[in-house]
Amino acid sequence: MIALDDLRLLLAVAEQGNLSAAARQLGLLPATASAALKRIEQALGARLFERSTRSVRPTDAGAAYLASCRQALEQLDAAAERLAGDRSRFAGPVRLAAPSDFGRTVLRPWLDEFHDRHPAIRITLLLGDHLADLLRDDLDCALRYGALPDSAFVRRRMAPSRRMPVASPAYLEAHGTPAVPEDLRGHRCLVLLRGREPLNRWRFAGPAGERSIVVEADRATDDGAVLRDWALAGCGIAHKSWLDVAADVTAGRLRPLLMDWSDEDSPLQLLFASGRRRPLRVDALADHLAGRIAAYAAAHPFPARQQGSAVGDLATDTIAGA
Repeated sequence: MIALDDLRLLLAVAEQGNLSAAARQLGLLPATASAALKRIEQALGARLFERSTRSVRPTDAGAAYLASCRQALEQLDAAAERLAGDRSRFAGPVRLAAPSDFGRTVLRPWLDEFHDRHPAIRITLLLGDHLADLLRDDLDCALRYGALPDSAFVRRRMAPSRRMPVASPAYLEAHGTPAVPEDLRGHRCLVLLRGREPLNRWRFAGPAGERSIVVEADRATDDGAVLRDWALAGCGIAHKSWLDVAADVTAGRLRPLLMDWSDEDSPLQLLFASGRRRPLRVDALADHLAGRIAAYAAAHPFPARQQGSAVGDLATDTIAGA
């Protein structure tokens, strides 16, 4: 018979990728956790994890069994939540992915606040600028910018946003300010990588029509936070989502460019896997983030355009529910 504590140990090992870290999370001695893992595998007659000196990762059989473990524990946690009838007593794991820059500079304090309110919830935050696979990566939800390919996602719109070119005052003083999108070809541009592909085609729209400019990458990275740091350091012009740089623009550390052109629409959305039951604790986190993001977006409206009102109009866009 596999006990509930055994299931929680298996999931902790999978989440941490390290047996000692999983033991610490559960308040166990590493030797106790190691012995329990061996006992569980012997009871099941299957090897659930491949072990190395540095990490532990699920086998194919282990990954399938862990998915069932997670589903069973989620159902038990949800039943306990309903019996408690007290939304302040949420418990269990929540795994969230977010863009690296937004996650580090804006999101993290809101997660700390949520955890302080619900200390029995175990939060795992995965940062990166790739489109996470919610099922493969065993995620409850993911924050992502922009238009997304058709998929099995359930989407909750959190806030309007746009991608826009930004640069530091020091860079603009040294290299000049682009007046039209074509001027970007003569500047040092900082480009985000999606996988190995550079996102170096920047799109704009203005009175003279649409522009699609392929810029040359002076520097490139797959980490949006590094891209922002380079822009702050005066290394060049970055094409960033507004919510990532709103506080920097407000403080004068970065300046938005090409203000008489409409930039690429890039709303912030919270994604869930379609057809997968969401524990109440995940919906509670979604509601918490929706409120914080709405307040942040309202406190940091888009800069006024010199011509037209595309972004000004978008700033009044409503935030949709689930």
